[in-house]
Amino acid sequence: MKKTKTQTLTQEKVPVSLELSAKDAVKAVSRGDVLVVIDVLRCCSTIVTALANGAKEVIPTKTIKEAQALHKKHPEFLLAGERKAIKPKGFDLGNSPLEFSSNIVKEKHVVLTTTSGTKAICLSKNARWVLIGAFFNAEAVAKTAFEIAEKETVGISFVLSGARGRFSLEDFMCAGAIVENIPADKIECSDAVLAASLTFQQSCRQLTKIIQRGSHARYLKDIGHEEDVKFCCQLNAYPVVPVYKAKSIVLLSLDEESTFS
Repeated sequence: MKKTKTQTLTQEKVPVSLELSAKDAVKAVSRGDVLVVIDVLRCCSTIVTALANGAKEVIPTKTIKEAQALHKKHPEFLLAGERKAIKPKGFDLGNSPLEFSSNIVKEKHVVLTTTSGTKAICLSKNARWVLIGAFFNAEAVAKTAFEIAEKETVGISFVLSGARGRFSLEDFMCAGAIVENIPADKIECSDAVLAASLTFQQSCRQLTKIIQRGSHARYLKDIGHEEDVKFCCQLNAYPVVPVYKAKSIVLLSLDEESTFS
């Protein structure tokens, strides 16, 4: 893939961009960037939690039928997901990170399908690097994304899953939280990224309270998932970096890390 003028072998600053919904993942892929997919409420927070608690892998699918077919082929895999934030009939788990405790997921393979998050991840499959971001791992994923981008002389793109194609406050603020952990003098931010950063800076001291005012957070509260919203607002609770490769999400290994550090 050709590099842009701002992505030459001698680039002085890493360009950082932001896409506002799952369908726009293909734009980030076409740029050749390191992608950071974000779905705070709740897909990416669930993935981070599952892997931090010992799951072997999380396999994302775009549709319920794909997830069910994979589970039928591998009945020992846990089948997890949601539509309209509700666990589909016959699934082992929903999409609440609180369900993915170590006693449930340790050493398990998890098939996951969600309304927007897994769609964004699957649409990113042709990118060389796809990292999974949340408030939980903002610092860790920032460090990794920047190190890869600087080493490989490419940009960074945040891909926000959004809420069924609409703008998502919590995902936007999470992008800001992540970019806050990258050296400001070494990146060139788009206006959207700058706006996300400024929003986070102004809101970080009341993070949970402000996110609870968002439309999706209010919906989750209405159907009984208020604790999920509070749980997902924890900054840097898990210093791990999930990476999506070969149709599977696993924790970044030491061998992979050594290729760009």
